[in-house]
Amino acid sequence: MSKQVLIAEDSSVIQNITRRVLQFQNFDIAVVKNGQQVLDYLENNNCDIILLDISMPVMDGMECATRVRGLSDPRKASVPIVAITGNAKNYTMDDFRSAGINDYIQKPINFDVLVETVRRLTNT
Repeated sequence: MSKQVLIAEDSSVIQNITRRVLQFQNFDIAVVKNGQQVLDYLENNNCDIILLDISMPVMDGMECATRVRGLSDPRKASVPIVAITGNAKNYTMDDFRSAGINDYIQKPINFDVLVETVRRLTNT
């Protein structure tokens, strides 16, 4: 069975490229545009990994990650989260970890790194 990847990204260009790359690797993809939509999605759905843009409208990635980690469902609260950011210099890995983020990928996205990271964190 395919692993479910939730992409939270407000740029439709990055959404579409990321979706295509991961679909080609046989992942199932769901896409949302902000952190609130991640939480809304998780109310009724499970996923195996969240790719989370840090700079999004409504609710940014850091706040979203913290809220995902606080969910009452232990499976959802422990889902791997990968930050995707063009502003990694603004954050340290400790900042990401304290928000509950497992790893991060720098923009512009290196898609080989993306696929390797998603495979590693989903044990695919």
